[in-house]
Amino acid sequence: MKENGRIKLMLPTLVAAVGVLGIAITVPQTAKPTLPDIQVEPPKTLGSPDNTSYAKAFPDEYTSWKRTEEAKENTKYAGSGFRDYLADHPELCVLWAGYPFAIEYNAPRGHYHALEDLYKTGRRNEKTPATCYSCKSPNVPTAMARDTVRTFYGNKFDHYIGEMKNPIGCADCHELKTMKLQISRPGLIEGYKAMGKDITKATKEEMRSLVCAQCHVEYHFKGQGKYLKFPWDFGLKAEDFDKYYDTIGFSDWTHAISGAKMVKMQHPDFEVFQQSLHGKRGVSCADCHMPSETKGGKDVTDHQIQSPLYNVDKTCANCHNWTPDQARERVYEIQDRNREMLNRAQRVLTSAHLEIGDAMKLGATDEELLPVRKLVSKAQMYWDYIAASNGMGFHAPQESARVLGKALDIAQECRLKTQALRMKHGATGDVEQPDISSKAKAQAYIKPFVEAAAKAAAAAAPGKPPRG
Repeated sequence: MKENGRIKLMLPTLVAAVGVLGIAITVPQTAKPTLPDIQVEPPKTLGSPDNTSYAKAFPDEYTSWKRTEEAKENTKYAGSGFRDYLADHPELCVLWAGYPFAIEYNAPRGHYHALEDLYKTGRRNEKTPATCYSCKSPNVPTAMARDTVRTFYGNKFDHYIGEMKNPIGCADCHELKTMKLQISRPGLIEGYKAMGKDITKATKEEMRSLVCAQCHVEYHFKGQGKYLKFPWDFGLKAEDFDKYYDTIGFSDWTHAISGAKMVKMQHPDFEVFQQSLHGKRGVSCADCHMPSETKGGKDVTDHQIQSPLYNVDKTCANCHNWTPDQARERVYEIQDRNREMLNRAQRVLTSAHLEIGDAMKLGATDEELLPVRKLVSKAQMYWDYIAASNGMGFHAPQESARVLGKALDIAQECRLKTQALRMKHGATGDVEQPDISSKAKAQAYIKPFVEAAAKAAAAAAPGKPPRG
């Protein structure tokens, strides 16, 4: 999926996958008990949110950060130029029918463009919460410190539209006086606490990944206050997230075609990477995406934050005896296999939703449909754990293959059970496959389903505005 959102090497363009944070609008379910609340305040050692104020003292770092503005020639599955994932994979419109991602889903650009792209996205509307700013600007911690974290999340997006002026930059990751790495976002601190860990005990090397994990993670918006929450209570694997969301009875939306309660993964880059050999050996995000070099007798870290494939000599070649061509060949081999598995899963999931929708038309009851709806929801969440992660599988090749294999197995089980249900209600053949060969055709196909679902939701809750 995101052609998987900027697939690069280890945490492919940390660049603004960050950006996706915040446009997904979540709808919590209250059928099951919630887990304990944990809340922290942002740090008091906040530096200036104005990135230009660091240029004089740190000219090399600032200059390289400024280059995140550039659109470089794309690697095979990533790059900093524009890419429309719905155009590349129209079936995604069906998988997300009824959710804003079916309207627009583009590749994130560099950190420099984080706010610009947030303001321009077609997924934002008047009901979008301020939570969507969380990873887009160093102005965010300042606003949180002034207003409190909970108040910030609870406000509408437009409340801060004049205040959020600086894109992702220096103060997001660096402490005011010493410029040491620090955590400025409460979500990560709370996520660590939920796992029984104290993030203040993190080593310097761990911090070189944890500052990235403030944003390159899975999350959801909790409750009417849209409180940003990492689903880390049971761990970082796909199965742990499945258990977490099932425990709290959470779903992001109801699928417009199948009626299944769905969870939309965001960009669990950090979580996926932790399952890899690199992650377990202590390799950090910065080792591959922010290499250092000696200038004027001092080490300077490259803040352009990009795919290691752009400068193999300073990244991969530090540990591997590879030429740039050999590195690309190895990486693309892994990513090609992952892309193939993603494509297979997307086709099976698309058919599963369509077949459940057909069973509904044939007269299957909600009680009969509940088991297959749960299966398609689970299968799609496992697929999305990998699809929404940057790196196109390279961050954790074996884990990616395992999770996608599990997604395929569950989706096929769903289809077999749905087929039996369809036959019970008189079906005599396969479901006719619609023409969704382009983004326009796929969006046109799902439109009547989305409109019907919105109308039904409005009728079920009179006086309550439909969710954006």
